[in-house]
Amino acid sequence: MGRIAVIGAGMGAMAAAARLAVAGHRVTVYERTQTYGGAVRRFERDGFGFDTGPGLLPLPAVYRDLFVKTGKEPLEECVGLVQVDPSSRHVFADGTAVSLPNASRAGVVSALDEALGAGAGQRWGDFLVRAREAWDRTRRPLLEEPLWPNWQVLAEREPYPAVPHKRLLRTRRASTLAEIGAWELRDPRLVQLLDGHALANGLDPGTAPASAAVLPYLEHAFGTWYVRGGMRELARAVYERCLRRRVGFVFGAEVARVLEDEGRASGLELADGTVAEADFVVGTGPWRLAGMVAGRELYGAGEVRPEPEDRCTGRVVVCLALRGAREPGAVHRTVVHAADGEGDLDLFRHGVVPDLPTVVVDRPDDPALRPDAEHEAVVITATVPSATEYDWAAPGAADAFADRMTAAAERAVPGLGERLLWREVRTPLDTERETGAVGGAVPPPALASAEGVLHPSNTTALPGLFTAGGWSHPGGGLPHAGMSGALVAGLIVEGPEFRGSR
Repeated sequence: MGRIAVIGAGMGAMAAAARLAVAGHRVTVYERTQTYGGAVRRFERDGFGFDTGPGLLPLPAVYRDLFVKTGKEPLEECVGLVQVDPSSRHVFADGTAVSLPNASRAGVVSALDEALGAGAGQRWGDFLVRAREAWDRTRRPLLEEPLWPNWQVLAEREPYPAVPHKRLLRTRRASTLAEIGAWELRDPRLVQLLDGHALANGLDPGTAPASAAVLPYLEHAFGTWYVRGGMRELARAVYERCLRRRVGFVFGAEVARVLEDEGRASGLELADGTVAEADFVVGTGPWRLAGMVAGRELYGAGEVRPEPEDRCTGRVVVCLALRGAREPGAVHRTVVHAADGEGDLDLFRHGVVPDLPTVVVDRPDDPALRPDAEHEAVVITATVPSATEYDWAAPGAADAFADRMTAAAERAVPGLGERLLWREVRTPLDTERETGAVGGAVPPPALASAEGVLHPSNTTALPGLFTAGGWSHPGGGLPHAGMSGALVAGLIVEGPEFRGSR
């Protein structure tokens, strides 16, 4: 039985902690803030509650596996897990709207044909079939296995089976999402549907590899799920599972450096000088972790190396406390696509906020998040530049952008402004304060192909030091965080020969 020190109480770190404790290790988590969950937070005021991080859970099997492997109570006995149907409603630039059924290809094809015209649904359905091939080819190496030592092979072949496209006597195949939209989907509204998935994950459709087709496929194949009481309840359940497995938590504990003895990690030193000895250390994001390991490179030549976190985008979240009941039949999630799709992408190209942003509007029908039936809690989210790319602290900057976000949301929910009691605006500065991520950036998920997105391995060049969470393999998102915890636990318990769960 070994002593394990974990830096941070994010979802990936807690997933690792619970699994390691079950394996017989003594685990202590050191968290610099006063709570757990990382980006999975809740804002509460006057009887209203709002998810300020992820609003829905894709691929719940990751957390079902965590709860099965760490205790007798399955996930569904610890949280109320509800499949959201329709999975999402989309309002396009031309005013067309469509609601997509949850996890039903035939239903999605029919809905798109009815809303966008004959043939549109079939083109999207055929795209999902190809996206499934990309998912089948990348699922294990990008979610279920440690990052391969010869990770370069993941960039040698585009896993998405693009349709040949003839142009100017040349035959080409789509290598980016933008090319998939232009050559295979061909309808500007289907293009916006595809682009919306990239944007929500902080990816520029113009440069995101075609393999990012797995993102809409995940929603289609495995559905979207909501946790009653808000997604913060999932973080609570994981935290409580850790406590039941006797994981210790020390809050308000800023880690200053990782200790080293005889060439391996030997514990932590906190900012107040306290030393915590350990046989293994599970670290935070590799970019920040490098500053805690003085005079040592964490990754060798030829390995995936951490890039500055603030190269990624952030999010603005607007919490709206509304008077008046949620109307019957209201959809849980609506994506309001920007009227100017090109302008919406200036955040990637020029580091500026869009004039007409694409926004995600979450309206959970959950009594736990409102004071009574005559009020409603609504969350609006937009992808934006990080705080190092854009000055979110400038006077009026956050409120002015929140006004534009609310105006966009009113295309889907008329009268939001008239019902407003108060609002809370949260920018990447809040994300940085809560998660420590530089600039309040949010990590994207790992993607294969030459232009893909890969994150550093969960192992490091310092024996005994591992990394978990969205900035390590397999990247950002709730399912990916859970898988990073499983990978780190496997590598510590089984050693370097661990090749993933079967």
